[in-house]
Amino acid sequence: MMNLLTIIVSSAAIVAANGHSPSASAPPAVQPSITIDPAHGTEREQRTKQTLQQLLATYDLKKYTFTRRVIIEEGAVNHAFPVLTLNARFASAPDELLTSYVHEQIHWHLRDRLAQQQAAIADLRRMYPGVPVGLPEGAENEYSTYGHLVTCYLEILAARELLGVDRTSVAIANKGNYTWIYATVMRDEKKIAAVVDRHGLRVK
Repeated sequence: MMNLLTIIVSSAAIVAANGHSPSASAPPAVQPSITIDPAHGTEREQRTKQTLQQLLATYDLKKYTFTRRVIIEEGAVNHAFPVLTLNARFASAPDELLTSYVHEQIHWHLRDRLAQQQAAIADLRRMYPGVPVGLPEGAENEYSTYGHLVTCYLEILAARELLGVDRTSVAIANKGNYTWIYATVMRDEKKIAAVVDRHGLRVK
């Protein structure tokens, strides 16, 4: 069985062959105002804040900005609600931090499309009648695992736009979580894209 990195690299080669070459975004003309608060003020939280600020100044993230407050909390599990919260794991790994930030922002995008998301999940249940639950392969429950097939697909599209194909492949492989979800997205990308498009869930 191919591992996650093999699947991602193979998919990246297909994307590149289809004319999607890696490219970094140009610096934004007007940067969305984002408030970043370290939860406890630890040294690693402060470094993560600085890294995220540098990313916000480097990449045009207006398209992927749905909430404007971020908490950095060392030891926390990344989550989107009620306040977008990132752990300090990727203080020195900007690509991984960027994809994690965009991932949580996409949850806010999908929250505003709940009916469409639920319809997409119903389709995905029929496509994948058994899914893993719990890390590292799946999400916290079955519903969340299905939902993350959409979230992670949209995250990968965003990351390719911002970082290019090759850096996206490395960043996703380095995360170490949602391994079945990411591998499934990469293996069945066209099928999942069809579900996303059928229910109008793309970030535009």
